[in-house]
Amino acid sequence: MSRTDNDWREVIGLRSPTEERNPRTAGIDQLPARELVALVMAEDRTVHDAVATVAGPVAELVERAVGAIAAGGRVHYVGSGTSGRLGVLDAVELLPTYDVGEEAFRAHLAGGPGAMMLAVEGAEDDAGAGRTLGEQFGPDDLVVGLTASGRTPFVGGALAAARERGAATALVSTNPAAPLAGAVDVAVLVDTGPEVVTGSTRMKAATAQKLVLNTFSTAVMVRLGKTYSNLMIEVRPTNQKLRARTVRMLVQATDQEPARCAEVLEEAGGRVRVALVALLAGSTVEAAARASATFPPDPARADDPAGVRSAVAALGAGVR
Repeated sequence: MSRTDNDWREVIGLRSPTEERNPRTAGIDQLPARELVALVMAEDRTVHDAVATVAGPVAELVERAVGAIAAGGRVHYVGSGTSGRLGVLDAVELLPTYDVGEEAFRAHLAGGPGAMMLAVEGAEDDAGAGRTLGEQFGPDDLVVGLTASGRTPFVGGALAAARERGAATALVSTNPAAPLAGAVDVAVLVDTGPEVVTGSTRMKAATAQKLVLNTFSTAVMVRLGKTYSNLMIEVRPTNQKLRARTVRMLVQATDQEPARCAEVLEEAGGRVRVALVALLAGSTVEAAARASATFPPDPARADDPAGVRSAVAALGAGVR
């Protein structure tokens, strides 16, 4: 895809710390492996502090996502290259962990699914393709643009079209001066500074975005009632490891023997939430299922979003 003179001027004039040279790493090509590795790791340690400064915007983003999903909408990640691939990873991993799929979280990568494994030249510069994507979003959706530079045309096109459709919009970028930040509802701008290798945003910038996405999606899942305490109660036991994890989780939550937990889980048809309520309340599985249906997950129930405590309390006061 050819560029006009204006395109080149825009790219060359981009202001972002990630594009600056890092004075601390200017001599990396002359270092032995041990010193080189130590230097890279030292730079990586700065990322956590940088991410911690954006806790406020991330929390606001969590609340917007919970509201969107509760209203029947979706969270859409839109990105390209490394940023987009991180969005794909975050979205797809929610299914086995929390039983949440594309009905709530969906990732869109410039260039399509094939770009996950092989770069699609020019895809990130296609604002028109981004607009076409954004026109599919609705007023109950939350669209999160992922771009290290904060200017990617594909992401910008998608965000602009999403706004026109009434969707809430957000940006996650490692450029404090991100050009797209001024037009979104929530901007999460992490200043990770210059990269170890100039402009290689697959490094600190990508680490920062991964940390933000981990925090964001985990907090959303907790607020949606996908955990009891810090235990996963919506795991899809699709393999031996996950089946063992569900039993272990019940043991950890109830202090009962593994054999008893496995027995109740089987009686509950693999429904971890129902088995948990039955074990905690000392009730039958049938009664636990009814109580669980009476108190479904609800983010508005701030002290018990999963409904497990409420169901157990109801069984304690009623017929078991």
